[in-house]
Amino acid sequence: MHKSAMQTVYKKLYSKLMVEILRVLQEKVAELKAGETVTFKVINPDIVSSTYSGNFIQVENETVIYRGYKTWNDLAHILQCRMLTPKILDNSFILMRYEKLNPDSSFHKTIIEKEEKYGEASIFSQIHKNEEASFLYYYLQALQNVHIEKRLRILNLGVNSGDEFEAIKSICENFNALELVGIDYCESAINRAKEKFQDHKNVKFYQYDINNLNNLELKKFDLIISIGTLQSSNLEFNKLLMSIVQNQLKKDGAIILGFPNCRWIDGEMVYGARVKNYPFSEMGLLYKDVIFSKKYLQQKKFRVTITGKDYIFLTATSIR
Repeated sequence: MHKSAMQTVYKKLYSKLMVEILRVLQEKVAELKAGETVTFKVINPDIVSSTYSGNFIQVENETVIYRGYKTWNDLAHILQCRMLTPKILDNSFILMRYEKLNPDSSFHKTIIEKEEKYGEASIFSQIHKNEEASFLYYYLQALQNVHIEKRLRILNLGVNSGDEFEAIKSICENFNALELVGIDYCESAINRAKEKFQDHKNVKFYQYDINNLNNLELKKFDLIISIGTLQSSNLEFNKLLMSIVQNQLKKDGAIILGFPNCRWIDGEMVYGARVKNYPFSEMGLLYKDVIFSKKYLQQKKFRVTITGKDYIFLTATSIR
């Protein structure tokens, strides 16, 4: 969607230290409305290679400070902006463009029925985690670490529309030999998942409250997956995790837990978990749950690894 934009140009930021750039841009972005842009001239990162940000280089008889695209993209997200395609000015300089995100265009602030906050008609349904490299890479790595092809019975808690099962399907040659069960509280998301896998009799979905999981009597599984679900406010994380391990996971099973370390805002996956009453990223609760999970699973004789970035993946395999 085209958005009107007010552009403000700064020509000499490329010769400033990052602390000064951060201060200037914070002030400018604060003045912008959502969808408006701020533009500024920087060194073209492509003019040199194998150079760390912050090094001084000579450009057109001037000493300037080099910075790569990753630095500029990280800064955009810190400022609650998206980095637009830069414009090439000449061989040495580009025009960097930041568009201010709309914080209200986020499923985190969606005010609808609890059952459908993650439903087919929600903002959340527009999120496709498997198309985000920093999610997919570490999730696939976790699946490989648990030897997914050998996990014949797989349970996904908070399966939503089945993205995690689609990833399994893409890497498992014996997918049809596996038994996959997905559970979610949202009826429309479950219906969407059923449509996706309607040709796979080995995949089943249930619309059900995870708090009452034991009532389903599903027997035990070789692998349990839960991405961004067990930390929900209506669940008691510690108690639920222990119950799942004791009642739904086989003794020689494996578990993959995904902890969101990001927020989805206006089409962007922005790094850093948020909690109420903090205007900035605060990851104390995230790490509290990760560390509890690690210690508990190690006590139960699991080998535990922790990986990821925007999602923290805890992967545990039995060593009994």
